Amino acid sequence: MRRSNRKKGSTPENHERWLITYSDLITLLLIFFIVMYSMSKVDTAKYEMLAESLHLQFAKGDTILEKHDGPAGGMKQGEHPSPTPTLSPSPSPSGASAQEERERELQDLLSKVNQYIKENDLQAQVTTGDVQRGVVIKLNDMVLFDLGKADLKPASLPILDKLGSLFRSLDTKVSIEGHTDNLPLQTGSLYKDNWGLSQARSVSVVRYLLSTPGMNDKMFVSSAYADTMPVASNDNEENRAKNRRVEIVVLREPQKLN
Repeated sequence: MRRSNRKKGSTPENHERWLITYSDLITLLLIFFIVMYSMSKVDTAKYEMLAESLHLQFAKGDTILEKHDGPAGGMKQGEHPSPTPTLSPSPSPSGASAQEERERELQDLLSKVNQYIKENDLQAQVTTGDVQRGVVIKLNDMVLFDLGKADLKPASLPILDKLGSLFRSLDTKVSIEGHTDNLPLQTGSLYKDNWGLSQARSVSVVRYLLSTPGMNDKMFVSSAYADTMPVASNDNEENRAKNRRVEIVVLREPQKLN
């Protein structure tokens, strides 16, 4: 009986061990490319610009797609390929920018008026507000006029001078609105009723502001409301004094000055 030349328990030699090393290398390369891809960043803005430009080119009736009349979609002899469309930056939203600039101007105006009121202790005579229409500056009639009259008091002129200096650089409309209480005018008044008085007071403020050097005479709008828009009930003198006022409204909506 022959002895076996192979030792008991020995295993045959593996000639395909290189596949293990190869598979490890492929795995490492795959991991490398996954890491590189995850670290990359797509420029979304440029991608959208390119997509929009290509869309516009393909939407035209004379694009290169309609000139592929040669074999296999090639060009005719003598034809030259259309130049690659040049990507131009998207136009900036000028409307939004103008609106933001106007809002900054209004907030700057409001801040300067509030600072002037505080520095001169005018809180009882002048108040401000920011409403949907725009920036509102309310002047109590006692700082502007004598009772039942529309002639400006000398004490009111420094206030109007300050406002005029701030309005001069604005490029929007400013509404000057006269208001009264509900009491009828005294007999012998220069004005027929509260409508006439509120209108005369509004016009007096407009005329004085227009005397500011460099003021645009098309900036202002004069309005009269008599007692139709009270801010308090007219049941006592304190409330009636609140209703007798001139409101200066710097309008928020853009209104070009012609």
